Amino acid sequence: MAPSHPLDRPVWSALTTRQGRLARGDDRAKRYAAEYGLFAAAADNSVESLASLADVVRKGGPVALVESAPPPSIAGMSAVAHLLWQMIAKDLTPAPAHPLTITRLGEADAPEMLALATLTRPGPFFSRTHQLGDFVGVRKDGVLIAMAGERMKVEGFTEISGVCTAPAWRGRGYAGALMREVAAGIRARGETPFLHAYASNSAAIGLYRSLGFELRRQVSMTELQRRVGARGGHSTDAS
Repeated sequence: MAPSHPLDRPVWSALTTRQGRLARGDDRAKRYAAEYGLFAAAADNSVESLASLADVVRKGGPVALVESAPPPSIAGMSAVAHLLWQMIAKDLTPAPAHPLTITRLGEADAPEMLALATLTRPGPFFSRTHQLGDFVGVRKDGVLIAMAGERMKVEGFTEISGVCTAPAWRGRGYAGALMREVAAGIRARGETPFLHAYASNSAAIGLYRSLGFELRRQVSMTELQRRVGARGGHSTDAS
């Protein structure tokens, strides 16, 4: 399976290059260590690679694939596919005036970051997801109320993710300002920011477009897990 562009298969591209140290599995199927993320990929659609991917699921639990198309059916596995927009920003729109104090987040902020992500559910976020890249946030009276950061890292590209705002503080432009800060940092390293949005989420897509993101292509996110009643090994920690 030879993609024409690294973002056609971003998980495999990341776990075989810049984020290889976080990969669990073998040369036929890999996933992020469970404490970092849910994403996985097979090397190709061969019988051997799909069997290895199934083994990754059996050992480490459910995963999510991000590919140009859903994978073939895999014995013993159930799959649910979602259509995503994959967007990139070659340029950012001019930033509006925004009286906002943005702070860099680090290891000391990890418990608050996980709590905010658990409350707002911006996407898969685990105990060490914050270590995948740079994160920034906004605090009010010392409490973290909004954040954004980086996730998948592919040669020449870095994904923006973990964008969330506490419910009481939404509608004030925090998400856009934080995304712009993260995107500017990515561009300063000579990379291109990218992100994923559910194709049905027109509000989020509108925000991303206002920042300068444009559709690169549609991709499929497939949630893969053991089928109830399927025979196989017991689930263990893949990390």
